[in-house]
Amino acid sequence: MEAIKLLIVEDNERLRPALRDGLEDTGRVEVIAMCPSGEEALEFCLTDPLPDAILMDVALAGGMNGIECAVEIRRVIPRMPVVFYSIQDEDRYYRDFRRSGILSHYAYVKKSNYLLPKMILPLIEDAVSGRSFIDPEIEERVQEVWAQDEQSPMSMLEPNEQAVAKMLAQGMTNEQIAHLMGFKDKRTISRTNGQIYSAWGLNTTTTDEKVARTRAAIIAHLGRLMQWDEEGNPYVLDERGEWQPWEGE
Repeated sequence: MEAIKLLIVEDNERLRPALRDGLEDTGRVEVIAMCPSGEEALEFCLTDPLPDAILMDVALAGGMNGIECAVEIRRVIPRMPVVFYSIQDEDRYYRDFRRSGILSHYAYVKKSNYLLPKMILPLIEDAVSGRSFIDPEIEERVQEVWAQDEQSPMSMLEPNEQAVAKMLAQGMTNEQIAHLMGFKDKRTISRTNGQIYSAWGLNTTTTDEKVARTRAAIIAHLGRLMQWDEEGNPYVLDERGEWQPWEGE
């Protein structure tokens, strides 16, 4: 049986070669490249030879985390098999994973539970075969974060951002918000608005600040996460975590 051509994306300088050696010792894997950052991994995947699968740490060097990197790679290589592993327990990673829309050809496990090569290998083989797996501990946290977000989009914002979002929902201008919050420069509010749009996924659906601002005001007013398609149709999350058309309330 031909060895699986694997790309390892791991920013730990000591762990990278240890993973390579351990996986290659199984006789089932050929590590064709190793990268410390998502940017380098994406660049590698735009060239030949392509890997059969990727072993991806979630927290990486560079600007992208592992989940964001996988999303970018899958845009050019649909359903590229990826095994995610992480010791991180931050809400933002679970939120990114849920938002990523990754549905198949993957595993997502807690590094401390699956660190040994002989335990990682079955996950890689399953991902290459099109099967998916999520560590129960990870699944529990993903659902927990989703339930928290579904309760209130405000939980995704820092306190200062929450205050601004509430005033956006009241129809205030940046100048009025800056005055009430004690800022001399309204550009401070513009920057905060940008963080709100990013947290609520509004900066990926429109380049028009006025549209993003209006949608942020609607989300803040309703207290529910929403998204809009290219035609401007609104959607809300249902109890299964799936986007459904919003009919208004």
